[in-house]
Amino acid sequence: MFEAELRTTAMGILPHTDVDAALDLALSVDIPFWPQLPRLSFFEDMYAQASEGFPGIELDLENERVVFDTARFYEELWGYAEASQDLAYFALSPPYSAVFHRFLELDLQDRIAIRGQTIGPISFGLKVADEERKPIIYNEDVKAILLEFMAGKINQQLAEMQAVHPAAFVWLDDPGLEFVFSSLSGYTDLMAREDLALFLSSLNGLKGLHLCGNPDWDFLLTADLELLSFDAYARGDLFVRYAGEIGRFLARGGVISWGIVPTGAVDLGKESPDSLMDRLEGLWDHLEGAGVDRAQIVRQGMLAPATCCLVNPDRTETVERAFAMLRAVSETLRERYRLY
Repeated sequence: MFEAELRTTAMGILPHTDVDAALDLALSVDIPFWPQLPRLSFFEDMYAQASEGFPGIELDLENERVVFDTARFYEELWGYAEASQDLAYFALSPPYSAVFHRFLELDLQDRIAIRGQTIGPISFGLKVADEERKPIIYNEDVKAILLEFMAGKINQQLAEMQAVHPAAFVWLDDPGLEFVFSSLSGYTDLMAREDLALFLSSLNGLKGLHLCGNPDWDFLLTADLELLSFDAYARGDLFVRYAGEIGRFLARGGVISWGIVPTGAVDLGKESPDSLMDRLEGLWDHLEGAGVDRAQIVRQGMLAPATCCLVNPDRTETVERAFAMLRAVSETLRERYRLY
């Protein structure tokens, strides 16, 4: 595990259509990542990107949909079973990412770590539906292959990234976990616990997860995760109520990525580095008051933007200002806590 110490990273999705500009921004944080660019192509959508090679799936590029056909799934299953014995089957091909292979060609040895990402199986299974509009996660045969398939995707991506940097890691982007705990989903928290535990047990390397929503934090803080990334700007007050679970997560070596810098134009316009530091340290004050060691929070903390953002009217300008503010917050806090 690398030393986090309030270093910066960010979520994978960027609003850019200029590949070079997106890579430059991704390289501006301490732990760079390869960006996903859904405004550039539907192949870059995180659901479409992760679907490459899954039996029964094709992309409807005209309508920008991931289409699943149950009959085709069973027809393609035997071919998949044979081909997937080779981990290279799960590789992300150039048509599905304009950036990934270029990222791997960069000299990143001076970085403390590098990061990749992919959609998690629970979110994928809840989002992608069959011909009857039923999420594929409800089909036990499909779900079993989905868990195996997504683990292959992550393990192959990790292997390619570790070939260029030994401290590479890949985290799950799993927004669907928020809905597992609502009445809107027939996929229960018990199912999610069992499936996530099985899935995580099949992953190589550091096990990390990012989500911007508000799930059951007890569920995630006690899961077999080593890194948890969340929207501290909007969800921090709720998150720190789980001080006991947070303390135990840190005690077993867990890293928390505090998404403290908003990427929406309205919210960012109201903030400054000082106001964001006050907000973040207020969360840490609460945890310290509840018995969580502040030095441990700092040592095992990363800083990030709060969310991805594709909806700003200025396209990339606000997001780039958010990254600049993130770097300013990190530099000041690292000096304040003597992390240099």
